[in-house]
Amino acid sequence: MLAAAGISAVFKTHVERRAIAELTVQLDQVLAGLVRAEDGLVLERAPADPRFARPYGGLYWQIRTDGQLLRSRSLWDMTLALPPDVLADGQAHTHRLPGPDGRPLLVLERSVTLPVRLGSGTARAAVAMDADDLQQARQAFVTDLAPYLIVLGLALIGAGWVQVALGLRPLRSLGARVAGLRAGRVARMGTDWPSEVVPLAAEIDALLDAQEADIARARTRAADLAHGLKTPLQALMGDAERLRAAGAPQAAAEIEDVVSAMRRVVDRELARARSAAAARTAKTPVAPVVRQLIAVLRRTPDGSRLHWTSDIDERLIAPLDAQDLAEALGALAENAARHARSRVQIAAQAGADSLRITVRDDGPGIPDARRDALTDRFARADQGGGHGLGLAIASDIAEAADGRLDLADARPGLSATLVLPAALGHEPKG
Repeated sequence: MLAAAGISAVFKTHVERRAIAELTVQLDQVLAGLVRAEDGLVLERAPADPRFARPYGGLYWQIRTDGQLLRSRSLWDMTLALPPDVLADGQAHTHRLPGPDGRPLLVLERSVTLPVRLGSGTARAAVAMDADDLQQARQAFVTDLAPYLIVLGLALIGAGWVQVALGLRPLRSLGARVAGLRAGRVARMGTDWPSEVVPLAAEIDALLDAQEADIARARTRAADLAHGLKTPLQALMGDAERLRAAGAPQAAAEIEDVVSAMRRVVDRELARARSAAAARTAKTPVAPVVRQLIAVLRRTPDGSRLHWTSDIDERLIAPLDAQDLAEALGALAENAARHARSRVQIAAQAGADSLRITVRDDGPGIPDARRDALTDRFARADQGGGHGLGLAIASDIAEAADGRLDLADARPGLSATLVLPAALGHEPKG
């Protein structure tokens, strides 16, 4: 639209310039045709254009002297109402004035000093043409130009779309590479990018390097802290043995419970520190971990009295380190064994965007008001055994893998489900 308006304005200026040039020629012809007769000035040689002779023909001329007014037949009974200009000899002005039938006119006026043969004195000569002709020429030009402008506009839109599509293609590839980083399919952004994107990719790689360095330092600090705690814990276990030997089994048991809880926390933090660096690329088949877990729990006092079943597709892969998966499922299975009446079932199912591993028991279940709080550290459904860390640890592991832990009433019992990303999907057999 702006281009059409601009081109139309340029064409209008050009047409008006050509019209004024034509009027200048016509004015020169009018002045050249003047002669002096007995009763004053007359136009002996009128301009050749027939429109001057046809009433309201579209071209008009007029000459006014101190005592005489000459005008073309085309003006009929009308006079051009020229503004009261003060013009130097030979100076010309253009005006836009109303003409016959109220139509606008483009007027060229010139002031001339008449020679002696024409009686001397000053004359104001003017020629005019219908401005509607100029407007019609402009409209016809725009009409003729419109199809080409439309084609040009479509071509520019297409070129802009191609430019944007090609220009943004590296950004789409960049997004896919970032998704690959998140899923663990690639380790770095690399340098195979257009020059405009290379600085961004380099900054992302530098950020990953800094993150891995921070993780390494955190692992080192966690390991140092855990190893520093193991010696005092071992000493406390020795104190518990001496108390038991001295006839204080109750105090010894309490110390052993506390030490066991602390050791479990320490072992958990060591495991998480060891697996942090490989978190993005961790892959573990679910079925073998579940089988090994059931085999261990069947030898425990709580697990030996229960019927254990599992329904796990051998191809299912969890986006977790094997130790993390065993830790999370172990916490859920131990909690189920502690509260189940007769059976515990472990099942897994892969959806379009998630992997769900469910541990279900047939125990008393948990009231809705207490269920959400059970994933807090040290929260327990009852006052029995356990240290309140199991469900919280399972929830922590799921969240670290961009998943979650869902608890639901199984009627009877509790259904605890690890919901994990399905980016790794299924592992084909063979």
